[in-house]
Amino acid sequence: MTYHGECACGAVSATIEAEPVTVRQCWCSDCQRISGGGATHNAIFPASAVTLSGQLASHGHQAASGNTLTKYFCPTCGTPVFATSSARLQFRTFRLGFLDAGHGLKPSAAIWTDSAPDWAVIDPALEHFAGQPPAPAIPQD
Repeated sequence: MTYHGECACGAVSATIEAEPVTVRQCWCSDCQRISGGGATHNAIFPASAVTLSGQLASHGHQAASGNTLTKYFCPTCGTPVFATSSARLQFRTFRLGFLDAGHGLKPSAAIWTDSAPDWAVIDPALEHFAGQPPAPAIPQD
């Protein structure tokens, strides 16, 4: 499968030539801040499958996991493009909203659920992790 996405102004785009290794809903406090109070929804792909075009800006900080999380975004319109973790540089984590409509991806797990606000509704059908889950495995060809 090939996935494509672009920022709101069209200056940055990505083509991803792989299936995600996982798709997660994240309730960490950082994701809640980014999303305006709710969870973010993210697909994690092997870095080797990602081709980017356009200029990116970035911001890095220490996440609750203790790892450095670097977020890449369009410097013109501010659209989040992807993120990396210093512990998992073999992956690129894309927000589902960056990907073109019709991608068909949906979360299979909810992570950092202990950080979710008391009003959050978390699908009981999803696998739940109170904090940081184990790293996903890169599929072997």
